Amino acid sequence: MLTGRNHALAVLPRMLAAGLRPTRFAFAPLLSLPSLDLDHGIRLHSLILKSGFLHADPFSGTALLGLYARNGRLDDALGLFEEMPTKTVVTWNSTIAAFSRRGFVEESMFLFGRLLGTGMGLTECSFLGVLCALRSSDSLRCVEQIHGLAVKTAMDSFLVVANALLNALSTCSGVHAAERFFNSLQNRDVVSWNTMMTGFAKSSIPERALELLSAMHVDEVSPSGATIATVINACTCFDSAEYGELIHAKAIKRNLDNDMFVASSLIDYYANWKRLQDAHKVFDELPVKNVVCWNALISGYSKDDPPACLVLLKSMLRSENRPNELSFSSMLTRMSPAELQQLHSLIIRMGHDNNEYVSSALIASYDSPGSSSDASSCVKDADPVATSTARSNATASVHNRAGRYREAQELLLRLQTPDTTSWNILLNACARNRGYSEALLSFKRMQSSGHSIDNYTAVSLVSICSRINSLELGRSVHGLIVKTISGCMDTFVCNVLLDMYAKCGSLEGCLKVFDEMGDEKNLVSWTALVSGLGLHGCAHEALARFQQMESAGFEPDRVAFLAVLSACRHGGLVEEGMLMLESMKSDYGIEPDMDHYVCVVDLLCKCGHLKKAELVISGMPFQPNAVLWRTFLGGCKTFGGLLT
Repeated sequence: MLTGRNHALAVLPRMLAAGLRPTRFAFAPLLSLPSLDLDHGIRLHSLILKSGFLHADPFSGTALLGLYARNGRLDDALGLFEEMPTKTVVTWNSTIAAFSRRGFVEESMFLFGRLLGTGMGLTECSFLGVLCALRSSDSLRCVEQIHGLAVKTAMDSFLVVANALLNALSTCSGVHAAERFFNSLQNRDVVSWNTMMTGFAKSSIPERALELLSAMHVDEVSPSGATIATVINACTCFDSAEYGELIHAKAIKRNLDNDMFVASSLIDYYANWKRLQDAHKVFDELPVKNVVCWNALISGYSKDDPPACLVLLKSMLRSENRPNELSFSSMLTRMSPAELQQLHSLIIRMGHDNNEYVSSALIASYDSPGSSSDASSCVKDADPVATSTARSNATASVHNRAGRYREAQELLLRLQTPDTTSWNILLNACARNRGYSEALLSFKRMQSSGHSIDNYTAVSLVSICSRINSLELGRSVHGLIVKTISGCMDTFVCNVLLDMYAKCGSLEGCLKVFDEMGDEKNLVSWTALVSGLGLHGCAHEALARFQQMESAGFEPDRVAFLAVLSACRHGGLVEEGMLMLESMKSDYGIEPDMDHYVCVVDLLCKCGHLKKAELVISGMPFQPNAVLWRTFLGGCKTFGGLLT
């Protein structure tokens, strides 16, 4: 039996056989069929050329251009576009959108500028097409230009354009700029509100998403399933589960709890709070379940109850839903060796073994503790030309964790199309193998190949600066980080910068980074500052900062106490050091380990308190090691062996 597509294609040769000449309207409907494959499209291209419609009229050419764009043949699409003597604004919009959807910002903006220069006039689709490409802070200037043009041409009065601008501003400039534009809009629909809530949900102030949900009644706009799902996702950042429960109740009240987006978000939400029974209850109450809901539940159980994942997968197989690559990827992390072998067999049987994400997860699973199989056996061909980039990245990560840094480097250097992850793993491998010059050369190659640095790149580069003790290079890297990823720089990157400045001799730089972190500081940040102050002989200020950290609500751990004890050692603060050792045990219930005792004994010995040092050693709950005895004997030698 012929399908609709095949039937439509079968009519055309019958029409030609009957001696009927197709008109200019005959080809566009066929070329616009979503299910039309590229081979059939190329045959129609030949027929269009033969019929003379490509140069006589833009209708068929525009439809053909759209087919090439859908199949990723942008060079063919652009070549066809340039060949067309007559172009409509639809032709221009289709070409702009083709490059925009693939993220080619410069090409999209160039074509948009050419369209503007024709004087043909812009439509809503012209703006929608080019705005689709603007997805990062690097595109902020382009967004501002498009925004100004939209205001000048009054296109911002079209709600669909305004919403696209709102999304671009939120993505490229941040939620505060987007909120100013949002507040200036005279007309807003549910898409406007959802876009704004999504921006806040991904920001450092997710609570604003809840406030916007409460304010929607101002525009008499009712929340959609996407609205509720977005706010639920925002609730995962809060300290209590009660906010998500309130949104769940609101969803039930509005009969949105059976919406697939809402249900999958709720399942994921409750699973994140380790409330698997509640997650399962949401799932069980769904009248219709899709693969997204199944995946959300499986992912939830994978974190706390891996064996239950296999039971769920079997139930899923018995249902009408077929597992996809995400179903398997989320399960593979904590499987036992026997379960992993079963799952691997099922993956092969269902044809997902060639999927990059699944194969990468398999490699990582086989490399996990307790597995007797070789992770690299999951890669069918050792040749990186035949192996996907993702799988090569996963295999290189395995080599890194096993200390096979040279193997990781060789694998990644042979890749034809390395991505940012590949470069980051390569930098890490070079650094861990003490190949610091190689790492810096690899970074230059990464930049020249057009890859932007991310937080992982930043951490590797700053760590290298610390290891080679190069303050000048560290400052240069810091400047590059601020210039490229300052809006996305996380606390971990800042902590590594703190450590770098302290170890490279710039206490001023360390303090500056710490002060600029604002509310993003964590325990590691405070510890790095205390350690840096101690290294630079500022023992009293280190103690003051330690107490300030406690006042701010951070409970010190073993590393934090080691940092403050080291500061006391550097400053010769015997009484304060002994009080810190006692506080460690009495106030925080942390039993000191060998490093803490070595630090205290060194402090006492350097200040001549050999008798106290002997008492500390005799009171230890474990036997002294060679380092501690060496420290004590060094003190005895300095002070003539007299016990004071």
